[in-house]
Amino acid sequence: MKDLLKRLLGGRAGPARGVSEAAGAKLGFEPPEHLRVRPGGAVPESALPRVSIVILNLNGRHHLQPCFDSLRQLDYPVDRLDVVLVDNGSDDGSVEEMRARHAWVRLHVNERNLGFSVGCNQGAELSPKAEVLVFLNNDMRVAKDWLKELVAPLVRRECVATTSKMWSWDGKVLNSAGGGMNFHGLGIQRGYEEPPSPAFDAPMKTLFACGGAMAMDAAEFRRIGGFDGEFFAYYEDVDLGWRTWLAGGEVHYVPGSQCWHHHSSTSRRLPIEMVRLIQVRNPVLACFKNYDDEHLRQVMPAILSLFVRRMWMNSGLHEKDAEFRIEQATNPASSMFRRMLEKAQARFDETIEFRRIGAADLVALNDLLGNWDHWMERRKGVQALRRRPDSEIFALFQKPFWCIEGERGYVELQKGLVTFHELDRIFPPDNLPPPR
Repeated sequence: MKDLLKRLLGGRAGPARGVSEAAGAKLGFEPPEHLRVRPGGAVPESALPRVSIVILNLNGRHHLQPCFDSLRQLDYPVDRLDVVLVDNGSDDGSVEEMRARHAWVRLHVNERNLGFSVGCNQGAELSPKAEVLVFLNNDMRVAKDWLKELVAPLVRRECVATTSKMWSWDGKVLNSAGGGMNFHGLGIQRGYEEPPSPAFDAPMKTLFACGGAMAMDAAEFRRIGGFDGEFFAYYEDVDLGWRTWLAGGEVHYVPGSQCWHHHSSTSRRLPIEMVRLIQVRNPVLACFKNYDDEHLRQVMPAILSLFVRRMWMNSGLHEKDAEFRIEQATNPASSMFRRMLEKAQARFDETIEFRRIGAADLVALNDLLGNWDHWMERRKGVQALRRRPDSEIFALFQKPFWCIEGERGYVELQKGLVTFHELDRIFPPDNLPPPR
C-alpha cells in the first residue's frame, strides 16, 4: 500500500485507513503550544453517552475476528453501546462470517461498493438513537478503555469530534497522532511511522479526525452533512474536519484513546488510475468547498497550477516533447516548412500515448471544471454553515507549505506561486502560531 501511494502521490505514503488515506509527512515532535488542550477530569460512567460504532467492510474477512474480539472487551456500558457493520458488497465470505461468529453486531449489506463516505453515512442513518457516532476501520484492534477515552471530551463539551492515537499493529511506531494539511488540500498524518515520544502524549487541537478511529457528536455530524458522499473515498475525513471547524466546532486528538492498525489492502484490487483519480481530485474539491471567497480566489490559481504540473509529470509527454517543438524541426526552409505544416495537418487526428495515471488527473480535474454550477452550489451550502473565519483555521494546517514532490520544476513552481500570490502572508509558517 505504501508503494502504491508513493506512485499515486509522488511523495511519502501515509497510513492506509480502509478506503481513505492521507499522505504522510513529519510534522515535528512537539505540538505547537497554541494547539495544546487541557482536558477536564474523568467522566463518570453514568454520564457516558449512547454510542454507535460504525465499521465498514469490503472483503476484509481476515480482519474481522481481531477487531470484534477487541470490541467485545470494551469497558463500556453494554446498554449504551451499539455496533454496526456496513458491508460494501464483499464476496470473500465476510457476511457469512459475521452472521456465524458475530451475530451480536448489526449487519447492513450493500450489493456493491458504495464507497467509504456513503457507507459510513449509512451506518449513521441506521443509528438514529446514538448520541455519539464512532467510525472505526475493520483492520483495527482497540484498547479496553479506547471508547471511554475517545468520547470523554465530547461529554465534557470540549469539542464535537475526537480522534485516537493510532499505532502500527506491532506497536513499534505510530500511524496517526492528529493531522494537518498543506494549502492545496493534501492531508498529513502527524507522527506517521515515528517511534513513541512524550510529544505524542499531549492532547491537542487537530484539523481533522482520522476516519479510521474517530468519534463525533451525532447531532453535529448530521447538522453539517456528514461525510461527503461524492468523495466516495479518500480525504472525506479531512473535508469533514475542515468543515467542522468552519461551522464553529472543534476537533481534538485524544492520546489516551489507543488502537492498533493492521494495514488493509482494499485499494490494491483496483486499477491504479481509479485510485489516483479520487486521491488527486478530492483535495481540490475540499479546498473549493471550504476556503472562504477571498482566500479561494487567492489560492485557486496556485492549486490548479500545481495540479497541472503533476499531471504533466505523470503523463509521459516529457518523453515526446521534441515532437511538438517547431524550433527543433530539421531544415526550416520555407518550402520544407510548408510541407511540414501540410504533414502536421494530416496528422491532426492522430493519437499519442498518454499514461493512464496522467489521464486520471485530467479526468479528476474535469470533475470540478466540467461541473462548475454543481460545485458552486455545493460550496454555497458549506459556506452557509460558516461560524469561524479562515484566519482561525489556518494554524491547524501545521504544514501549509509542505511540498509533496521533489522534482525540481515542481518545487520551483510551488515556491514561485507562494511568493507571487503572497500565500506566505495568509498562512502562518509551518508549525508556528499565527501572528497576534
